[in-house]
Parts: sequence; structure tokens; C-alpha cells
Amino acid sequence: MSELQRPLDGLLVLDFSQFLSGPSAALRLADLGARVIKIERPERGEDGRNLYLSDCVLEGESTLFHAINRDKESFCVNLKDPTQRDALNTLIKQADILIANFRPGVMHRLGLDYQSVKSLNPGIVYGEISGYGLVGPWAERPGQDLLLQALSGLTWLSGSRADGPVAMGVPVADIFTGAQLVQGILAAVFAREFSGEGSHVQISMLEAMLDFQFEPLTIALHDPEQSIERAAVNGAHALVAGAYGFYRTQDGYIALSMGRVEDLARLLDCPALLPFSDPALAFAERDAIKQILADHLPCQTTAHWLSLLEPADIWCAEVLDWEQLLAHEGFKTLDMLQSLPMPGGNALTTSRCPIRIDEQCLWGSQPAPQLGQHQATINQEIQSFHNALKGKSHE
Repeated sequence: MSELQRPLDGLLVLDFSQFLSGPSAALRLADLGARVIKIERPERGEDGRNLYLSDCVLEGESTLFHAINRDKESFCVNLKDPTQRDALNTLIKQADILIANFRPGVMHRLGLDYQSVKSLNPGIVYGEISGYGLVGPWAERPGQDLLLQALSGLTWLSGSRADGPVAMGVPVADIFTGAQLVQGILAAVFAREFSGEGSHVQISMLEAMLDFQFEPLTIALHDPEQSIERAAVNGAHALVAGAYGFYRTQDGYIALSMGRVEDLARLLDCPALLPFSDPALAFAERDAIKQILADHLPCQTTAHWLSLLEPADIWCAEVLDWEQLLAHEGFKTLDMLQSLPMPGGNALTTSRCPIRIDEQCLWGSQPAPQLGQHQATINQEIQSFHNALKGKSHE
């Protein structure tokens, strides 16, 4: 698929956001063909450039920044300097989408809230992420991923009962919120084709995380007497009965998903499971079932158990680490990695957009921009826009 065929080709996005949630939304729009201009502070840039989550740094900046800001342009503006606002206002007038994820009130103090931006460009789709909404006792709290996991109740769904709260190993609140914002933005862009008017698309990370948990939350709301409680042994999904979970084997781990206890007893040669064959016992005796399997499965290798279960259509899988995954043919077949050359001679190797359109992958083309890399080009475009307006005024 050529760049000209991407579905969002021709749309201009101004990305005012920082760190992960907003930039991840802007990245996905870029993957789909939009032109994304990252609005940054002079000299220092976005704070995410220096967010060192590990010792892995590429050409002096955070590897995370490089991964989440590829295929964007960088334009520096001091948002507090009125003399620089004319150029920014010109970009806003031309933009289709604006993305921001500051604490409530910040964009208003900068004169960049939705109403102010709308007065310049009535058709703009203004996407805004907050941590906890714009009002309420938590509104001013920092919208940071771990804090959102903590407050949203999510940490009581992973792990086993005695583990205490367990945080997910990826920034799920950031990523899921960014994905939800993209959905709202694309819906608003579609609606604009009929109405001609833009929209203010808002999402808080807390609301996104509550939606992420709609399944157990709905059950808890409808049946207050039913405790949403993790299994005591090999906890996985708090709502799923029977064997569901990860189990140690002789040489690794195996994941057991859906499967009748009676079938597992037969296929695994585990007669201790037979007293629990009645499906009515699958949830009430979940811990007993899991403990029997936890004691039984270490006697053979993962491959041995898979050879018995997979032909019988029992849902199961080996549990891979990164090294095993990257070496596996199943991963290689996906062609999921891309390498983008960087100005200093290094290369950014990262995942590609997971979406395929007409059976074709959406590959990136540029690494994250250097600070102010596109300043001159964008300034020329702004000047051309002003010149065009002057030409029209003299006609």
C-alpha cells in the first residue's frame, strides 16, 4: 500500500500531548496516514524525550520517546509567548485534529482550550485526555498509569488471592486510553463529513480503565452478593471457573484455557480430577481443581502435555518469554518488526502498526523527529498560507 492510499491521508493533526497516552493516539493516526506535527517547547521539547524508563537510550533520548513518536514532525513554540502565537494560530486554522493530555485547566490558561481553538477553526476535532475527568476530588491528581491502575480497582483482578494488588506489566491505562481517544476522534471526523462541524472529544484515563473492566464490573453491579474474587491457586481470570490459568511443567509453563475437567482428567492421566467432573463444581471447587493440576503437571514437559491436549482441541498454549517468542516461527510469520534509520547512524527497531488494510501492513517511514527538525519547513508553509490570504484580499 502506498502512502497516498492510507485512509487518513490529507488530515493534519497537531499533537500537543506528552508522555504516552496522547502521543500513542497521535501515532496511530500517523500510522493511518495523517500528517502529525508535534508541538514542543523550544530547547527542551516534550518531557517524554527524557523519560528514561530503562538504561536503553537511543541517540541521547528515551527509547520510549522514539517508539511512540515515529512518523511525526517537530515544531517548537513557546506557548506562553504571545509573539509566537500567530504562527501557531495559522497551524490551528489549517488543522483537522488537535490532541492534548494536560491536567484540567492548563490548555485554558494557555488560551488553547476547545472554545478558543474552535473560534479559530470551527471544524476542528479536539481530542482531550485527562486523568480523572475535569471535575471532582481527583481532577487535579497526576494522570499517571500506575496511579490509575491503583485507583480503578484493576490491580485486584490479576494474580492469585494472596498476592495483594498486582499491577499489569505494561502501561495499560495509557495505551487503552489512547486507543479509545482514536475511536472518538475518528467518529467525530466521520460525523464532520455530514455536519461540517468539529467536536470536542474527551476521555479520562479513569473512565477508560472502568470500561476496560466492564465485564467484572457489570457482574458486581448486578449481583452484589457475588464476590469477584481471584482464585487462591494460579489465578488468571477472576470470573472463569475450572482449570483456567498458568501451570509449571517439568521444563517451563503451560496455559490452560477452556476445557472440561472430565476431559482433562482423562487426557492428562490425572484421576484425582475425576471427583470434580460435574460442571456445577467448576467454580465452587476452582481452587481444588487448580491445586491438583499444579501438583500433577510438573511431572512432564510442556511439549508432552501439548501433544496430548492440542489434538483433542483443548485450548492450551506454551508460555513464552521474549527470547522464545522472537525466535518462534509463529512470531516471524507476522512480520511485526520494523527498523527505521536514525540521523546518528543508529536504527530504531520497534513494532509496526498492527492494522492491515486490504491485506497490506502499515509500515512506518521515519523515526521520531529531532527537536525542531521541521521548524524551517513548517514556517515556510505558514508564510505561504499568509501570502495566499494576502493575494485573495487584493483580488
